[in-house]
Amino acid sequence: MPTMMRDAAISFPMLGGLELNFPASFELFGHTFYLYGVVMAIAFIAAVFYASKRAPRVGIKGDDIFGMVLWVLPIAIVGCRVYYVIAEWDRYKDNFWDVFKIWEGGIAMYGGTIAGVITVIIWSRVKKIRFAATLDVASSGLILGQVIGRWANFVNREAFGRETDIFCRMGLTTPDGTTYYVHPTFLYESLWNLVGFIIIDRYWYRKEHRKYDGQIFIFYVFWYGAGRAWVEGLRTDSLYIPGTNIRTSQLVAAVSAVIALALLLINIKRPHKPTYVSTQAAAAAMTPAEAEAGTEAVVEAAAETEAKQTTDKTEEEQDV
Repeated sequence: MPTMMRDAAISFPMLGGLELNFPASFELFGHTFYLYGVVMAIAFIAAVFYASKRAPRVGIKGDDIFGMVLWVLPIAIVGCRVYYVIAEWDRYKDNFWDVFKIWEGGIAMYGGTIAGVITVIIWSRVKKIRFAATLDVASSGLILGQVIGRWANFVNREAFGRETDIFCRMGLTTPDGTTYYVHPTFLYESLWNLVGFIIIDRYWYRKEHRKYDGQIFIFYVFWYGAGRAWVEGLRTDSLYIPGTNIRTSQLVAAVSAVIALALLLINIKRPHKPTYVSTQAAAAAMTPAEAEAGTEAVVEAAAETEAKQTTDKTEEEQDV
């Protein structure tokens, strides 16, 4: 069975045989645009704006998130490619220049996540912002982006699972009339991440639940890792550790989920002091004009106050 079928018609037996047969690309102003790119762009924008709105909640100015993204995005893309190339080294070792042909496909999400986390840590140190709090905000935006971004695999007819007769199977019918029924792994992962996003947004961002900087990030690593370890085992396009039958991303996901869960449990009773915004203190320091701007201005002002207070504390122990 092919691992990608851009010309296949999509159907869902559980929805009464609903069939979708839209093209994977379209022409506009003489240029070809791929739906994959459109969906990924929407996912990226949603992730950044959500993170910027949540940033003041942990003492970070929303504008700082936009500045951070200018560094994280290109480095994460490089990370995605490097991860893929390492996993597929036998394919590239004799074709070095193919390493740079990213437009031909070949990226891996975990590589981008690892590179992005490292970039966030370095960027936070340079900006004198508590990097654990920054990771909290970044990961909450990232999981929202993943909820939307997985639908890029759907429109591209890729990253699906092995053949199955499960009730929620997805049908892929090739131009020659052959139909394959497969696990819609894009849907599994998107829904799993959606639940994780709701938990983060409605639970972990509450002051009484978020006990220390980095807690949301650790939960994200656990939640995403657990889901990815399961979903990866169903996919047909996995990268493997050379010379083994071990799926690279499945191993990384499982190990990271176990470590994150251990950290969450270990830190349950440890005393911590998270970066929280004191709206009353911020409001007291505001001018009348700023007060008229409403709650958002209060939160932003609080974020600025918190940022100043943490400038001289960047060398303190960070709990991640």
